[in-house]
Formats: sequence, C-alpha cells, structure tokens
Amino acid sequence: MSPFHPHRENHLIERIGWLRAAVLGANDGIVSTASLIVGVAAASAGTSEVLIAGVAGLVAGAMSMAAGEYVSVSSQSDTERADLARERAELETQPEFERAELAEIYVRRGLDPALAGQVADQLMAADALGAHARDELGISEITTARPVQAALTSAATFAVGAALPLLMVFVLPPSLLVGGVALASLAFLALLGALGARAGGAGILRPTLRVTFWGALAMGLTAAIGALFGTVV
Repeated sequence: MSPFHPHRENHLIERIGWLRAAVLGANDGIVSTASLIVGVAAASAGTSEVLIAGVAGLVAGAMSMAAGEYVSVSSQSDTERADLARERAELETQPEFERAELAEIYVRRGLDPALAGQVADQLMAADALGAHARDELGISEITTARPVQAALTSAATFAVGAALPLLMVFVLPPSLLVGGVALASLAFLALLGALGARAGGAGILRPTLRVTFWGALAMGLTAAIGALFGTVV
C-alpha cells in the first residue's frame, strides 16, 4: 500500500487563463461603454443619440477585444511553440547538456547535486520535453496560451459588461442619465471586482476598490469633456 494519503486541494490557478480574459472584457465593457454614454449625455445629447453611441461602442468594443486578445495571445502561443521546437531539437542533438541543465535547475532549487541528477534522469526518461518545458521554460498545461478561448471570452464578457450601463439608458429619464448611469456602473464594477476576486480565491476588498476607482476616474473625465465641449455624437 502506498505510504502517501493524498487529500483533495482546491487550487484555483487553473482558472487564470479564462478568468483574466473574462475580468478584462467585462471591466472594459462596463467602463468604456458607461464612459461613452456619460460623456455623450453630458454634452446634452438626446436619448436616441446616447443609445446609438452606446450600441456602437458595445459592438466595436467587443470586436476590438476579440481581435486584440486573439492577436496578443497568438503571439504568446507562437513564442511557446518556437521555444518548444528549439528545446526538442536540443534534446535530440545534445541530450547530456540538456540533462545537466535540468539538474542544475534542481540544484538551484535546493536539491543536492546527486539527487538533482537522479531527478533529472527520471523525469527525462518519462517525458524529457515536458520536464524541460515546465522547469526550464515555465510552460505548463495551466499557463499554455489559448488564443481562441481568450478571444471568445473577452468578446462575450465585454458585450455583457457593456449591456449593463446601456440598459440604464432605457430605464432612466434623460435628466438622470449622467448620474444614474455613473452610479449604476460603479455598482456593476464593484460587483465585478468582488466576483472576479471570489472566482480567483483572492480577497474581495482590494480588487473591488481598485476596479471601482478606475471606473469612476474614467467616467468623471469623459463627463467633464462632454460638458466642456458640448459635443453631440
């Protein structure tokens, strides 16, 4: 019987890929659309103009998020593939050097040289490329770039986030649009910060305050610009 008695651990690091894209998309959707609505409304625009600006911001922003995430994460994926191909070639042409390189990594982590060599031998015998990808390059299944997942997650969550302040245009009278959209959006941002922190297993207060502060700053600036220049979109 094995002397080890594994217990179930609830680590959340495997969520980091989609969670980052989801929080970024939803946050950007709320902030950019709410700021656009507040800025246009502060310029004394009518409800129809505000609504058109908000819908245009939602569609353009969602597509921009999808394209930006896909291009960015694809670049990371290309780099990972190039590094893995280089590592695979080095394992074929100079395996002893690669074995010594892996053992040295374990020595720097605290193993004595003899044990580090044994660990390197056993891991390379099981999966040489996987061992080097994980311990030399820092590439693992959890951190591997997934461009399509990031693009779809960002676009979908941006659209959901943008729809929240846009909904306020339908329910608020024109005289209350600026203040109402701003307050509702800050509440949405606070909720998003709390949910994102909860999903990632982090504390709630700091993420909530952080996202609310930057949202308030963005909406304040755009409202000031709209009121100052009186630009009607």
